[in-house]
Amino acid sequence: MSVPAPHARGATLLRCPVCAGGLRMADRSLVCDQRHTFDVARHGHVTLLRGAPPTGDDAEMVAARAAVFDAGHYAPLTRALAAAAGETRGGGKGRGDAASAGAAAERVVLDLGAGTGHHLAGVLDALPGALGIALDTSRPALRHAARAHADIAAIVADVWAPLPLRDDTVDLVLDVFSPRNAAEMARVLRPGGTALVVIPTPEHLAELSELHGVHVDPAKVERLERTVGAHLELAGREAVRWTMELDAEDVERVLEMSPAGAHRREGVTPRAATVSGSVELWTFRSPDVGGRAGLWPGDLADDGG
Repeated sequence: MSVPAPHARGATLLRCPVCAGGLRMADRSLVCDQRHTFDVARHGHVTLLRGAPPTGDDAEMVAARAAVFDAGHYAPLTRALAAAAGETRGGGKGRGDAASAGAAAERVVLDLGAGTGHHLAGVLDALPGALGIALDTSRPALRHAARAHADIAAIVADVWAPLPLRDDTVDLVLDVFSPRNAAEMARVLRPGGTALVVIPTPEHLAELSELHGVHVDPAKVERLERTVGAHLELAGREAVRWTMELDAEDVERVLEMSPAGAHRREGVTPRAATVSGSVELWTFRSPDVGGRAGLWPGDLADDGG
């Protein structure tokens, strides 16, 4: 069985989660100089962890999320991320020349909490030839991510631990509804690199509030400014809003794919609804200078809530 091309291509960008040494591909394994070895699973993902991973999304949650994405209900958000990625340095959007294509092909896109890899695949479509790294704790999710795009390397890893990437190796970080270890984002981003962070607004899925007990934390914006802003420069905020026409089965899946699924109210039956999608897309930039020190272990910055 051959090694997935994205893993072979990105091996030199990675570092050992045990000793922080560089990794190289040897047969179907990633190996460091201390001989710590990490095998590529037959499903296409590799686990880069010290010990057991935190509990990630289970197969049922992943299946619900995949169905919702495949139905196109979050397509406006994927398009917004792809457009923002195309406008970042080296994206080459609208230029169409050989230099632009070459710059895009050399780019590395890291998706933290990537899940099924749906949004990352959309971004990679906007950056032909770029390498995508999907990082998540959920093996069922990463089985989807490994198949979501030919240029995705799927990695099981903990966002709260030091990320298994070398310093200054990533051009673009995606963080969509995921925990935010801002210090590690800053460490792995190249000078002048970009982080796209998506958080829900109080209006997101508001029409389904009678079905669960989950609400958007009003301190989320302040916490994002304080934590990520301590490591990266805020470059912009964009509201992304859209409408989803959901039948009863779609509503059930939207609940199952999110934390709301664990806080369902008893005695309330899902029914068809017109539901609001409402998020903010924040753009952060890494200072255009080198020499940022690596962190070991990670300087944790935010709980992602």
